[in-house]
Amino acid sequence: MDVLSAVASFAVVAGLLTIMPGLDTALVLRSAAAQGRAHAFATALGINTGALIWGAAAAGGATALLTASHTAYTGLRIAGAVYLVWMGAGMLRSLVQRSSTPAQVEGEPVPVERAVSRHRFSGSYRRGLTTNLLNPKIGVFYMAMLPQFIPAGVPHLPMGVLLAFVHDVEGMLWFTLLIFGVERVGVLLKRLRMSRRTAQRSLDGVTGTVLIGFGVELALSER
Repeated sequence: MDVLSAVASFAVVAGLLTIMPGLDTALVLRSAAAQGRAHAFATALGINTGALIWGAAAAGGATALLTASHTAYTGLRIAGAVYLVWMGAGMLRSLVQRSSTPAQVEGEPVPVERAVSRHRFSGSYRRGLTTNLLNPKIGVFYMAMLPQFIPAGVPHLPMGVLLAFVHDVEGMLWFTLLIFGVERVGVLLKRLRMSRRTAQRSLDGVTGTVLIGFGVELALSER
């Protein structure tokens, strides 16, 4: 198997994994609907950066620690589970708080702190990055898959980074479709006269519950 064949074969496997609904998809959809296109792309970029780091670590052999050490895997798994539950609970808590406050009157000036927060894309980036880095299953996936697509005689680190980058490109293309799809849904909601506030509250409730579910599943899983 040469390099081109290896990249093409991995692209098929990674592409199928990319379009499967999961935690990353939920985060990007929520960012797109609640904060807008720019925050959604920042979240997607953070997720893909995390995947690239995991890919490089797998190619360099660092993630072998996760498969060899039960303690290391368990520690990272619990940390990831706590982070997901904390993030999901935060969404549900803010949902309750918003439901108890009056809706923003159309045309009323937006508070300065809310206007400023819309431009803090670093927070969305960190959320995507942290979520991916604290998910040990991503590292185990790369550790299991990358060696199968690295041809004999090819340096592992650059080839592993290349494969992870291919996965990132596919992920960004998929996230782009999702983000623009959410915008189309927003237009439909306006035609149905459903307020953005109502749609955002519904999505926060669903996403918060999904994040807590993923956190509990991660905490209870062994591998």
